[in-house]
Amino acid sequence: MSSSDGLAKNSLGVFESIIMGIAGTAPAFSVAVTSAAIVASVGVLSVGSILYCGLIMFGITLAFIHLSKIQPNAGAAYAWVGHVFGPTWGFFAGWGLLIASIFFMVSATIPAASSTLLLVAPDQAENTQLISVIAVVWLTVVSLIVGRGIKHSSFMQITLTLFETIILFVLITAGIISYWSNPAHPPSFVWISPLSFSPQLFATGALTAIFFFWGWDVTMNLSEESKGGSKNSDGAAGKGAFWAVLNMMLFFVLMMVVVLMVLTDSEIAESGTNVLFAIANKLFPAPWSYLAVFCTIFSTVGTIETQILQFSRSMFAMARDGMLHPVYAKVHDEYKTPWVATFVIWFLGVVLLFSSSFMPSVKAILTSSILAIGFQICFYMSLTGFACAWHYRNKIKAGFGPAMAYVIWPSFSGAFMVFVAIYSIPTFDAFTIMMGVGGLLLGFLPLAFSRKRALKTAH
Repeated sequence: MSSSDGLAKNSLGVFESIIMGIAGTAPAFSVAVTSAAIVASVGVLSVGSILYCGLIMFGITLAFIHLSKIQPNAGAAYAWVGHVFGPTWGFFAGWGLLIASIFFMVSATIPAASSTLLLVAPDQAENTQLISVIAVVWLTVVSLIVGRGIKHSSFMQITLTLFETIILFVLITAGIISYWSNPAHPPSFVWISPLSFSPQLFATGALTAIFFFWGWDVTMNLSEESKGGSKNSDGAAGKGAFWAVLNMMLFFVLMMVVVLMVLTDSEIAESGTNVLFAIANKLFPAPWSYLAVFCTIFSTVGTIETQILQFSRSMFAMARDGMLHPVYAKVHDEYKTPWVATFVIWFLGVVLLFSSSFMPSVKAILTSSILAIGFQICFYMSLTGFACAWHYRNKIKAGFGPAMAYVIWPSFSGAFMVFVAIYSIPTFDAFTIMMGVGGLLLGFLPLAFSRKRALKTAH
């Protein structure tokens, strides 16, 4: 059943990689789950926070693309940071992603479950115990699909993402046309003016906005399974990441403008994780408005899938290199998937979902997990930005274009993420600090075990 052979090579082309990157950022899910949180934090400056965060994230995208030219690797950030800064830093870059992915199993499956209840039992949409049970069902179904192979995963993503894109395009178009003359929040240059932000306000908005964009880097974790990847070439994975992030920058800014134009502050706050449904309710009569709920469910299922892919490929690569136990490098003979690593994230997700069922509300669960994930994203992506700038430091003499793309933009993006992470820690409650910072520090244990195993093998 198992082997330690490689993954399925040359399975994904550029189009499939773009779809994976878009699905990883989960447009409908991100807007539905995060809009209320970011508007509560920075109000109409949400648009500017998302725009500037997108520009910062694009610098990190360039870092991933350029580092992939070293060698396509399922470990992505783990492998390339380790190549540039050494195995310890590489391990913690990978560990940051693993921990963020585990927490994401809660923050992603819970909206899928609450949207499901909104369709079949609206009066139970805030029942945390029932939501946790349905979330486990969704997690199990998606894990089984991912375990069946990358082609199954890719086909599912294309289907879900195309349906999601059509509905979101309709919502954006209808929202702008219907509320252009009488918006709940009149559009203004103030929304995106840098002068509108204080450092604290910018950091607060950025930490939540980063969550919008996270997930596109799954394309880079699939670089070993993508076409055209080779040394000194970014291949399908790099092109997929590039176009996915550009598309998401445009989409998220437009969607946040529509959210503010259509909904009042109180409506946004009351909508919780169902912002898209609240917009659809004001634009279309039932039952057409419920298409927005399906859209959120499909987007959420899609991003759960990409996150399981990202976790399992990173864990596989770390185990293959001896940084984690070798059992996690086991690949299914027929499906060519790291099935042990896939099982691990399913199991840990179930444990966390069971634990979260004892929290007082869905909102409390999501707020803590989103902030903790944002902190961990800042950690591993900043390391990747710095690794790119250092590895290609000689490009600084090659002219403005190469210097900007290889050194200046990635290093600035990395520094910005460090600033956001440090600035935000004092605003965390104890539970969020335990999840965000404590989750990273926990990595010293498996690192110590891997070194012990290496010493035993050497002797």
